[in-house]
Formats: sequence, C-alpha cells, structure tokens
Amino acid sequence: MDYVTYINQKLKKIIAHKSADSPVVCFGQNIDAGSCLGGLTRGLEVKKGQIINSTNSENTLTGMGFGLTMEGVNGIFLMKQQDFLLLGIDHLANTYNYIRSHNPKASFTIVFIIVDLGYQGLQSSLNNVGDFCSIARVDGYTITNKEDIDKILDEKLIAPGFRMIGVSQRLFRTELIEPKLLFSNSEGLFKYKEGADATIVSFNLSFPYAAELRQKLKEEKIDASLFSVSAATPIDWNEIKKDVEKTKKLVVLDDSKSRNLSCDNLLTEMQKECELSEIIVVKKDIDDAKNDWLKPNPDGLKVDYEKIIKKLR
Repeated sequence: MDYVTYINQKLKKIIAHKSADSPVVCFGQNIDAGSCLGGLTRGLEVKKGQIINSTNSENTLTGMGFGLTMEGVNGIFLMKQQDFLLLGIDHLANTYNYIRSHNPKASFTIVFIIVDLGYQGLQSSLNNVGDFCSIARVDGYTITNKEDIDKILDEKLIAPGFRMIGVSQRLFRTELIEPKLLFSNSEGLFKYKEGADATIVSFNLSFPYAAELRQKLKEEKIDASLFSVSAATPIDWNEIKKDVEKTKKLVVLDDSKSRNLSCDNLLTEMQKECELSEIIVVKKDIDDAKNDWLKPNPDGLKVDYEKIIKKLR
C-alpha cells in the first residue's frame, strides 16, 4: 500500500468513528470532488456533521475552523498546500490566543499537504511545519510512516484544542514504510531501532533517508539506533540522550528549508550533555547569497551514505 492511500483510509476511519458521537465538519477546496487532494480525502464520510467543498480562501477558512471550535463543533480543514496557510497566520497567532485562554473542549485540526516534490513556483517554498508552530506557539506534526501516522492521527486528529498535521506530497505514491516501533511519546518522538554503534535522528520529513541510512549501516556491520522527531514543539530529548551516551556517535538528518530548525536544539543539548566522538549533520544546503530560494530547488536531501559510513567505521 502506498503512503497516501494509507493516510486516506486512516482519515476516513477516524472521522466516521468520531462523528458518530459528536458533530464533525470537514472542509477545504475540492476535498469531496475532483482529485480530492490527490486522493488524500477521497471517500470521506461524516455521520453527524458535514463535508464542505469550499472556495480557495485560507484566511476565511482558518477563521471558520476557530469559529466552529467556539461553538463546540469539531472541525478539520484539509488544505492542498502548506504555503497558503500564511494567509491565515493572524488567526493562528491571535484568534487562537483568545480561544485557548478559554480551554476549548472542541477540536480544530488543519491537515495540509507539504508541496515538497521539488520547486513548483514561488508559492511553494515552505516545507517546515516548525516555522508556523514557532510564530503561533501551537502544536504541529509531520507524518512519514505507518507508526507515526497511526499514533498522531489517532491521538491528535480530533482532540480538544488546535494543532496542524503535515503530509508529504513527495511521499504520496511511495510504498508505505512500516518500521517496528520500540518507543513513542505524546510529544512526537519515536524510536524504531536499538543499536550500539551510532544514533540516527531524523527531523521533519527526512525519515525515509534515515531508515535507508540505518539499513546501509547494518549491511556494513554498523549497528545504529533509529529515532524520528515528528513534532515541531519543544521535545524532551532524554530518550535520545540515553542512547547517545551509549553510542557516542550522532547522525542528524533534517530536510527543513528554514533557518528555524528543531535539530539545532537537539545538537546543542547533546553537545552540552554528552561526550561525543562523532557528529554528522545533514541539512538542506541553500545559498541565500545566490538567491537559491528563487531557483529550482528540490526539497529532497542529498545524503552521501558512503561518506557517513566511512566516518562511522
């Protein structure tokens, strides 16, 4: 099964189940018509509530979601492109400040597609959920594999309060990754493998690269632990710290196109708290001086697996 099909099935199951007990309104542009956001929203059904194929007006729709929350109705805004949420940033940062001060019992979730297949115009330059979370001080998550899809959608899609969930367009038609989960917490930290030789941590949407790196290291008899960080909010790094204290070697991958990187917080903490013999960091390489933001610039990471393997031997 591919990634987008699994998310679609998960969304349908949760929405149908939750809407049997309390009203749920799902809305967004062509979510129940045409391509249904590339198949992400195809076949949604609500038992109590409504599905609304809306106009393309992100500021109004974000405000509508918070309005539903104030009236005690659960809302899900399914958005075709993360960048367009910039139009609703005032609602995220200011309207929600009022709502959260009243401890809302209803749920509002924005599920957006992160357009990260590659450069697709000046209005698709964002891929970092953390940028929005930082501005508005709200929770945000990315989903990349079966385990984080299950946990984040089950716990966060319809729950009191507000949050954002990012879906990778780059992964839509790729085979769903089904790692074995060893540990996870409500903050969005996941551990998939235990190893004695190195610690790999992926951020944002870079988990597929981290999983491939772990497999390549295994083939070279290098046993690595594997973590992913799906949340953009501050994380308790204790589980990673315990692992790094054992392995002494840390590999970090982050495909965020941003100067506001969650991985930088981890790196600061690990260098302060642990004795490390090797630190390898793979980030997006974008040259501001050359206006790389305005040129064809694929969102995928360039990972030199052989170079990393050599350093970890």
